[in-house]
Amino acid sequence: MSETTKIEWTDATFNPWIGCTKVSPACDHCYAEVSTPARALGVTWGAKEDRHRTSAANWKLPHRWNAQHDAFFATHGRRRRVFCASLADVFDNAVSAQWRFDLLRLIVETPNLDWLLLTKRIGNAAEMLEQAMRALTVGREGWRDNYLPNVWLGATICNQEEADRDIPKLLAVPASVRFLSMEPLLGPVDLRMWMRAAWRGPLPIGWVIVGGESGAGARPMHPDWARSLRDQCAAAGVAFLFKQWGEWLGPGQDGSHDHDPIELNASDSPARVGKKAAGRLLDGAQHDGFPEATR
Repeated sequence: MSETTKIEWTDATFNPWIGCTKVSPACDHCYAEVSTPARALGVTWGAKEDRHRTSAANWKLPHRWNAQHDAFFATHGRRRRVFCASLADVFDNAVSAQWRFDLLRLIVETPNLDWLLLTKRIGNAAEMLEQAMRALTVGREGWRDNYLPNVWLGATICNQEEADRDIPKLLAVPASVRFLSMEPLLGPVDLRMWMRAAWRGPLPIGWVIVGGESGAGARPMHPDWARSLRDQCAAAGVAFLFKQWGEWLGPGQDGSHDHDPIELNASDSPARVGKKAAGRLLDGAQHDGFPEATR
């Protein structure tokens, strides 16, 4: 949808369609539902509501980014990362299978891009990817035997219940990078059983993104929840990115460097200061980890 983005962990966003249904506590204050494109197009969230496929011109953007690979790599030393889909869910049951086939074909046709598929429906991913890949290869090979090296597969995890339920489903799907987006983080989460040093081969989870909630009705995130995940990742050698505090600045934390002056929240409680002022420093440090092998 955009060649540039303010999302710290991607370079561009692409929405093949717009619309979704809330399926998680993380969805309670969904930014996409009230986004400018959703409102402008009159897209309504819900299981029985129509999803809006974006324009043919929008679908051409990834081809342009793919063609710009040499210049992008020369500047950044890596491939362009594309977050798909920020205003929808690739594995939404209400979306036509043909639309997913078209998306997978687009991913195949843009091998210079790293596609970040983040979902709240990771339980659908294995079957839907298998079906789409078999359609592309005319029934010869499915996703499990022929998964695309430029696809990073991620699951949104907001609490321990979702971690216990959904991380095993994520690990069951082959992907060059598997990652967790723990935003909004709504409670403490222990990931250590999926980060065991004895795991053979590549680490099962290669990247963890953590962030608090922003927008109306945002819930505060305790610093200890983020600290614990930072430390778990450090112990396991997993890339860790702290995206934001959200609306609330945690107790004892510094605000953004863009906010003058940088103010310390010296209270024992979170302080609602707004997303910009809260910033993205955890214990005074900025954490911008990315999977090492794919930079």
